[in-house]
Amino acid sequence: MKFIGLLFLVVALNYVHAQGQDMSLTIYNEDLALVKEIRDIKLSQGLNQIEFTEVAAHIDPTSVHVKSIDAPNEVKVIEQNFEYDLVSKSKILKKYIDEEISVATKESGFFQGQLLSASDGTIVLKMNDGGIKILSEESIISVDFPKLPEGLITKPTLVWQINSSRDRDNNLELSYLTSNINWHAEYVAVVKDDDRSLEMNSWVTIDNRSGATYKNAKLKLVAGDVNLVREAVSPRAMGKSYMVNAQEMAAPQFEERSFFEYHLYELGRRTTVRDNQTKQIALFEGAKASAKKIYIFDESKYNEDIGVTLEFKNSKENGLGIPLPMGKVRVYKEDVKDKSLEFIGEDKIEHTPKDEKVRIYLGNAFDIKATRKVLNQKRLSDRAREETIEIELRNRKSEKVNILVVEHLWGDWTVKESTHTYKKKDAYTLEFDVPVDGEKEVTVQYTVLKKW
Repeated sequence: MKFIGLLFLVVALNYVHAQGQDMSLTIYNEDLALVKEIRDIKLSQGLNQIEFTEVAAHIDPTSVHVKSIDAPNEVKVIEQNFEYDLVSKSKILKKYIDEEISVATKESGFFQGQLLSASDGTIVLKMNDGGIKILSEESIISVDFPKLPEGLITKPTLVWQINSSRDRDNNLELSYLTSNINWHAEYVAVVKDDDRSLEMNSWVTIDNRSGATYKNAKLKLVAGDVNLVREAVSPRAMGKSYMVNAQEMAAPQFEERSFFEYHLYELGRRTTVRDNQTKQIALFEGAKASAKKIYIFDESKYNEDIGVTLEFKNSKENGLGIPLPMGKVRVYKEDVKDKSLEFIGEDKIEHTPKDEKVRIYLGNAFDIKATRKVLNQKRLSDRAREETIEIELRNRKSEKVNILVVEHLWGDWTVKESTHTYKKKDAYTLEFDVPVDGEKEVTVQYTVLKKW
């Protein structure tokens, strides 16, 4: 269904639209962004109605703040509205119920009458002679309306009533929060042939579905858990459902610094973040760090499998030493035969400060297995029990490996005897670091006294 009469009507609407002189965009991990911009407008003495378009469709209107930069004491905002009842076929027809419209059809020609109903793919008209005409949507070429119904707009719009003491050119600073925009970090790590070092690159990925494009913006990203009060979502104009992929392959230009209890990453150049766009920008490249491959047997996590992890320290001495934002780490290793990189696993890291260790779970070992058995249980009293645990580790690889055996215990416990040395990591965790030669099996056995 086409709306020929509406096209000329929209062009004729008079919006007071001010182009932004300066744009700043701060994006948080919490599906939130702070938008700040300066717009140059002309004010007349007395009351002015100013309409700002090109704001986010998912704006939180209660967060909007506007002030005059040039004359804050002489320019006052006395009323503010956010209009988001956007033009659509169904809304225009609904507004014109009981009004006269003109309809052109493919085969039956032109009809003019009072609109009684517009639903279920049909339009019902009351003709001038009193007759009723039902037209299917498939047969309609166009519908003409005398004017745009009151209250409908083409773009989400902020409307202010501003009082000015005199005629002036004025810079207004506008800021607001919007949802449907997020960012996260992506990491790519390449493990060297000896599994003792890696090279890491990082990108930040920005997903903008807020309903606005932020042109030539000063960009900041905040990493951290910012508390938000979640409330019921009010109606908003819906953005498009598709995304445009884009990558900026420039050298990393983010400057990191502490900000309150969070970390802030500021891009050293301006960039445009378009609506319905996924943008990637390099955070850092070519960081080289020593790493350690750790085999872990933890029955509560892996059953009889042996988990394979890669651990490195996020320190300056180890080639890193910057706060790492939360994100997914994809790990690759070079096939020595044809020098191609092959994917070997991925994991998600949380926000990691400098000088902390990072452990990435990659998958389970193919050639190493384990079996855990409770060999003996003895009840000593109503509040005491003794257990003997046996863990068999089987290494079918040709080379020696070390396996970290993790046991989870409860109550007040004491290890009475053990075949291997152990470490009490905390009140609930017991660890054994067990070397197993190639093509060999090792059995760990320990007896624990539990009281509760």
